[in-house]
Amino acid sequence: MDALRNNPQTTSELCACFADLGRCSVMQHLDVLEEAGLIIARRAGRQRWNYLNAIPIKGIHDRWIGAYAAEAVNMLDKMKKEMERETVDAR
Repeated sequence: MDALRNNPQTTSELCACFADLGRCSVMQHLDVLEEAGLIIARRAGRQRWNYLNAIPIKGIHDRWIGAYAAEAVNMLDKMKKEMERETVDAR
């Protein structure tokens, strides 16, 4: 999904991103993501273009990271940044 974040890609382009996996494995993974509604696949001639579908992700964000949880997430982010800063300072 990260590979599709900035722009759609063909299945061949995605396979090239995951050279350690076979084309069949990448296509099976894409099928699962498509069935889950997380990507949208469109055919253009012989190419299959894969697009990230951010709508379900936004729905999850709105439900689980919405206003009631935003403060907790902010606190965790602050703690992470402080720990990273301490690690850098310790060097």
